[in-house]
Amino acid sequence: MSASKPPKQPKPTAKPTPKPKSQPKSQQKSQPKSQPKSERPGGRAVVAVVVALVVLVTGGYAAAWAVAGDKVPLGTTISGVDVGGLSRDEAVARLAEVFEDRTGKPIEVTVAKSGSSRDRSAKVDPADVGMQVDLIASVDAAGAGASWHPRRQWDYFTAGDDVDAVVTVDEERLAAKLDEISEGLGTPPKDGTVVFSGDGVQTTKPAPGVAVDRDAARVALTDAFLAGEDSVELQVGPAEPDIDTEDVAEAVETFANPAMANPVVLVFGKNDVRLRPRDYAPALSMKPQDGRLVPEVDTKVLTRLVEDATSAGKPVDASVRLVRGKPKVVPAKPGVTFDPAEVTRVFTGLLTAPKDARRAEVAAKVTDAAFTTDDAKALKITEKVSEFQTFYPHADYRNVNIGRAAELIDGTLLKPGEEFSLNKTVGERTAENGFTSGYIISNGILRKDLGGGVSQMATTVFNAMFFAGLEDVQHKPHSFYIDRYPVGREATVAWPTVDLRFRNNTPYGVLVSAKVKPSSYSSQGVVTVQMWSTKIWDIESVTSERYAFKPPATRTLDTPDCEPFTGYSGFQVDVTRVFRKAGSAQVERREKFHTVYTPADTVRCEKPEAKPKPKPDADPAE
Repeated sequence: MSASKPPKQPKPTAKPTPKPKSQPKSQQKSQPKSQPKSERPGGRAVVAVVVALVVLVTGGYAAAWAVAGDKVPLGTTISGVDVGGLSRDEAVARLAEVFEDRTGKPIEVTVAKSGSSRDRSAKVDPADVGMQVDLIASVDAAGAGASWHPRRQWDYFTAGDDVDAVVTVDEERLAAKLDEISEGLGTPPKDGTVVFSGDGVQTTKPAPGVAVDRDAARVALTDAFLAGEDSVELQVGPAEPDIDTEDVAEAVETFANPAMANPVVLVFGKNDVRLRPRDYAPALSMKPQDGRLVPEVDTKVLTRLVEDATSAGKPVDASVRLVRGKPKVVPAKPGVTFDPAEVTRVFTGLLTAPKDARRAEVAAKVTDAAFTTDDAKALKITEKVSEFQTFYPHADYRNVNIGRAAELIDGTLLKPGEEFSLNKTVGERTAENGFTSGYIISNGILRKDLGGGVSQMATTVFNAMFFAGLEDVQHKPHSFYIDRYPVGREATVAWPTVDLRFRNNTPYGVLVSAKVKPSSYSSQGVVTVQMWSTKIWDIESVTSERYAFKPPATRTLDTPDCEPFTGYSGFQVDVTRVFRKAGSAQVERREKFHTVYTPADTVRCEKPEAKPKPKPDADPAE
């Protein structure tokens, strides 16, 4: 049944307005000219009408505001839920009533691969992937909220519409769930990569794959969740990598190549820490983020690099050591206390700077080393100035004791004027210091004691010092001659009284290198000592004939530590050290070393209750 139209109303007939009567001219003339004209009745009527309209409109607007308040516009639905005309709080409560129950209801997801006879399905609980409706954001997006603005009042009565709820998802958890569901159904795309190594920058090309479309899956799951559906079907199809060729090229151009182009210098007080690209490459990486490769610096790796170049707390003096057979200055390490995060911040800022601007100061507490890198360079340790070798027969104790002495002596650095002491450098020969028992000479006879064999090292060091032209301060030859040592050019030591000492009397530093090749049952042991410095002298050794021979005596002992021994004669000999300037034939001076070897007495042991021990294969000296 259709509604009838209302009857037209007749137009009202307007009566003509009578003209006001005019005043007599005599009366017009009698009014003074200065008197103002009185307001006409018609003007007062207009003002009254305007005021009435303003009051009417204002009242209507206030009434409209009172009706709209903070309500959702009339006729509005949020993902199918009618919230039109509800207050903000009421609309939030309505949405909560509808959607919060759906968060715990699993959605069955079926993934189908084209051409596959079997699909794969799994349950996805919206709560497991962080899927939920943001109730307040949804209501606000629908237009709830109080305002005096005319547009707000207009929208409340006219702008109602169906809007989508605002849904939030934990993207990482959703991605992991989709990977789990679609595993084996396709080949995931491969992002392009940028990798740093000591050899520079390497890249890998991106590759497309076949996988579940993440964006489409997110939309499908969201739609199913909002609609209250309990299942959804996804398809495996072509998938493009997030990091494509252009992203890789941009990363290489804007960061990777500049970062690896030149060293970075971090300044700690007066000390420079120079980090080369091949050193800090392990600290660099580029990670995908929002479809781009962004640089990352591993603070732990960078901190280790800085710590290697500095010293935590106390500073470390510079030194010199042999590297691949050549002397190299080991830079001083200042004592530095720093904030790793600050180091990373400064370092990262320098990576893309031009070559002449890759240097910056780092805020830190710094203590400088007493012996600096420049001091070490000034020693001018540049070449080998002497080398001497000695050999010894096999004995396990010799390998232990001579090898331990070499460890303690190797790397000794003598500055100009400094003195070397073997006892001070090697220390007391104890088990705690790494030594074992061996044969030594005491009062002209053999006995066992800790450190036996160390005199082999003393003799080798003495000869290296001899041919380097250094100043002999103290040395004592063995009391009787040992034929594997150069006659008249050998030394013995005993803790703490008998020492080997010499002084670096040159204007250059001296680096002592000591190495041992252990003996075996089939080969002798080898002791090698080198002196490194700047060569000043060519040294010649001249040895006299032996003279003043003295035959050995025979001793018979019955002490528990008696060792039988077949003696030989003593004698005297002179060795002259001849000094010539390096490269010159002219003799500058001569230095004489006079040695008196006592006879090595024959020792017979009488031990009635014990069998005599066999002759030891041992060096009768420490």
